[in-house]
Amino acid sequence: MLLLALDTATPAVTVALHDGRDVIASSSQVDARRHGELLLPAIDRVLAEAGLKLDAVTGVVAGIGPGPYTGLRVGLMTAETFGLALGVPVHGVCTLDGLAYAADLEGPFVVATDARRKEVYWARYADSRTRVTDPAVDRPADIAGQVAGLPAVGAGALLYPDTFPQAHEPEHVSAAALARLAAERLAAGEEFPAPRPLYLRRPDAQVPKNYKVVTPK
Repeated sequence: MLLLALDTATPAVTVALHDGRDVIASSSQVDARRHGELLLPAIDRVLAEAGLKLDAVTGVVAGIGPGPYTGLRVGLMTAETFGLALGVPVHGVCTLDGLAYAADLEGPFVVATDARRKEVYWARYADSRTRVTDPAVDRPADIAGQVAGLPAVGAGALLYPDTFPQAHEPEHVSAAALARLAAERLAAGEEFPAPRPLYLRRPDAQVPKNYKVVTPK
């Protein structure tokens, strides 16, 4: 087994290789504006670090969000393209699940990432492997009663200490955690969601009002 894991649902552009036993190479860079520029060089870098070629990959693991439209689609389109080119399966993993797994907490807690517009993408977990609510997007103040008293991880939690007073790292997801979680699920025979993006709201970009259509003469 050789899993190539990647995620671009948060400001982190993160890539890792997992050989069925553990992560053998990984790369993470935080830059919310350069997902498209950084992802392919990061993949090349982890393959070179591991001394392997892309055709050695037997499966792709892709973080499916939730996340902002532009960044998220970069990773998912790359994963789909590699899957088709190599003839290997593409396994979708919720980005929040990757953060929860990396947090390695035993009791109930919350994962929250920055959704911009003064909102967070969030979900509750019974433990680091068990999500108990569907991912949602909300203003922190609107969910204060649902998360009160719970530890929280992720950039969204760190941004809003009034709602998440017990917030701590990890701040962003790592592909290393996604790869380890996916490898566990594969070994257990679990099914994966389709590698389709979790868009919980419309894109920030909008068609301008009253824009003029020009027809050729």
